Amino acid sequence: MAIKHTKVVPEQATESLVNALVKAGIDYEVAPEAKPEPNYRSGKRNIHFVSKKGETMDTCATISDKYICCNVKVLKSVSNCPYDCSYCFLQNYLNDGNTKVVADIAAMMDEVKQKCEAEPQRLFRIGTWELGDSLALENETGQAQHLIKAFSSLPNALLELKTKSAIVDPILGLDHQQKTVVSWSLNTEYIVNSQEHKTARLHERLEALTKVTKAGYLVGIHIDPMIYYENCESDYAGFVKQVIEATNAEQIAWISLGSLRFNPEMKKKMEHNFPASTISATEMILGNDGKLRYPKPLRLKMYEAVLDALREALGIQDLSPLTAVTKHKPLFYFCMERSDVWKRLLGDSPTSIGHLDYLFARSLQARFKFELHAPVLRDYM
Repeated sequence: MAIKHTKVVPEQATESLVNALVKAGIDYEVAPEAKPEPNYRSGKRNIHFVSKKGETMDTCATISDKYICCNVKVLKSVSNCPYDCSYCFLQNYLNDGNTKVVADIAAMMDEVKQKCEAEPQRLFRIGTWELGDSLALENETGQAQHLIKAFSSLPNALLELKTKSAIVDPILGLDHQQKTVVSWSLNTEYIVNSQEHKTARLHERLEALTKVTKAGYLVGIHIDPMIYYENCESDYAGFVKQVIEATNAEQIAWISLGSLRFNPEMKKKMEHNFPASTISATEMILGNDGKLRYPKPLRLKMYEAVLDALREALGIQDLSPLTAVTKHKPLFYFCMERSDVWKRLLGDSPTSIGHLDYLFARSLQARFKFELHAPVLRDYM
């Protein structure tokens, strides 16, 4: 991605940031924050380094008590993304298309530390990907590098950097203390090539996955959103084998599975912004959370293909997060599915959002020996 314009608000024009921009060969100007940009695409090649405003750590916006959600926390450190996926919810969500990067890492981390210290008995999973891509702008911003260093010493917090990029070289040599999970949103080669525009190609992401595995990071795999097309089940099954072969099962912190879903009002925007895409043409139904998704029989069929492939690739028949934790067993979960889907495909289900949050902590503590007391269910409820 070629950056066209970079702006730094005066209060964040520190020597460190300016030196980093000069080193990266990026021209910049120091100026007040820009007025909102009405179109999400217009600001994709313009980076605005801004100050922290209000609270930046929150709960994932898609959480719903109608579904078993994972209760991940998010750090709103970047807004907008240089990539252009046809199904991206940002085209329906952002009311300011400027690409914004919070430059004041210390202020964000003060908030993170305060909130984590208030509940020292529980483990917080915190991601930077809700409003953008965690690593797509790393060469220009260096933000992830600062966060990795800061999280390495937090006893009860884990950073998740989720990406569709292959930009990992800047973070490979850091002392991360396995307190950062570098994760990828992954899909079949057909979907990457036809719907995930400007992102790293599948083979590039898998090569990056191998690099961070060798660097000792914990990794995450998000096969989400699964998108239906003719014979997709066989494609997903073959793709899963490639993914697992690119890493080490003992370093996979978690694997998630989810299907295409979006708000009804986004359908017209997708069709307008991506007229060549046909993903909105498949039959969809309205869920209890107000989002359109595939009918359950179709979702089950797609999920089963991936689960069978995961069992074979991992050499593990029991993928349920409720059963015994072993060194080679990543925590598996569905993103935004009800308990009946869990029970149908895994035999059991977490009873609540808090229960799944606890299962994450139990798995991570048992497999990676964090400096944390044994998780207790009541602390997550």
